[in-house]
Amino acid sequence: MICVRARPLFSSPLSLAFSPTKHSPPTHLRLPLSSSRRSLSAASMSSSSSTPPPEIIEHIVLFKVKPETDSSKIASMMNGLNALASLTQVIHISAAPLHRVRSSPTAFTHVLHSRYVSKEDLSAYAAHPDHVRVVKDSVLPICEEVMAVDWVADRVPGTLAPPPGSAAKLTFLKLKEDDGGAKSEIVGVIKGLSEKLPGIGQITVGENFSPARARGFSIASIAFFKDVGELEAVDGQTELVDVEKEKVREFVDSTIVVEFVVPSGLVSGL
Repeated sequence: MICVRARPLFSSPLSLAFSPTKHSPPTHLRLPLSSSRRSLSAASMSSSSSTPPPEIIEHIVLFKVKPETDSSKIASMMNGLNALASLTQVIHISAAPLHRVRSSPTAFTHVLHSRYVSKEDLSAYAAHPDHVRVVKDSVLPICEEVMAVDWVADRVPGTLAPPPGSAAKLTFLKLKEDDGGAKSEIVGVIKGLSEKLPGIGQITVGENFSPARARGFSIASIAFFKDVGELEAVDGQTELVDVEKEKVREFVDSTIVVEFVVPSGLVSGL
């Protein structure tokens, strides 16, 4: 998450992209964390823990880096963002270049995905001095466009920190009208994809709760696959996915669909 004045900034047939195209930032003070919340965050990242967190907050930031930017400055931004995994509030964070842009009105180049056990933890992360420093020193000077989407995941993933090498597909949907019924139907279709497309390792979906930074996109999902090969194998099941797309096509005005690979060398948020 990227912020200015402590505000957070900033999935393919599977993603319900209807016209795919290819291309190769309220102010919050930092909230003190109780010992119980700290224990919960730590337990949620432990593979041996039998007590998952009650909910997961998904936070996505898309960046468009200025074309003339030196590669060393891009690396500094990525390293700075990934180092925020050390913050107590963060249970997973991954910043990476985009592997592929399937559909988007903006030529985004990089992504950040992070997870929290509550909206309060997300706000505390946004206000943390380390986060603010990375934004001011490494992100804002080299990015010409940034957007963000936040949602409460419809389920708690079995693996909260997707392993390095996992491939992810992000989907944002902008609806033709703000129709609660349409949102429910679309969310239901996306929820069911994991059963109909078994190559999906995990998927979450929900309604964006940070509209000021989302450019009108109100539904978001993220799906993880074992690797890029598995993602492409699922993408190849076009007949099955086309059936699902037809169920919601009439409601969708615009889509953003991008893919990335979880980088190696990440530190868990413990």
